[in-house]
Amino acid sequence: MTPQMIDKATKLAEKNNYVNVEFKLAEIEELPVEDNSVDVIISNCVINLSIDKASVFKESYRVLKHNGRMMISDIVLTRELPDFIKNSMEAYANCISGALLKDEYIKAIKDAGFRDINIIGEKVYPFDLLSCDPVVAEFLEDNKVEEAQLIEIASTILSIQVAARK
Repeated sequence: MTPQMIDKATKLAEKNNYVNVEFKLAEIEELPVEDNSVDVIISNCVINLSIDKASVFKESYRVLKHNGRMMISDIVLTRELPDFIKNSMEAYANCISGALLKDEYIKAIKDAGFRDINIIGEKVYPFDLLSCDPVVAEFLEDNKVEEAQLIEIASTILSIQVAARK
């Protein structure tokens, strides 16, 4: 999040009289929150941007209260991406090249200590989202990626929703 996003969220919370929420600017791997102090963690396509996803899950576990819930929507892979995508900053910024394999992602959640881990939703990343994004389109053109190869790459990318408890 940016300071502007924190400001906007704070104003919306005040406007709607939400008194039980707090917004802090921090690194996701090091939250400025006390142990066992958070009821729910909600993350939408953020964890895959961290270079240390295991630390994110450990930190989430640390701050959650006993029986606290974590709800995540994120991008994972069914198999490794080609090197030219894995090593691309453009693909990383578009939440693709930093994604873990699905089994590794779930294992990282479990290894952090979470229980009752459930994948509550899963779908293949829509091909048209890749092909219509101007940054992705330029990247694909620069790397001479054919449509058939793009379809193959897109089929390895999943959007998943995961629920877990401390």
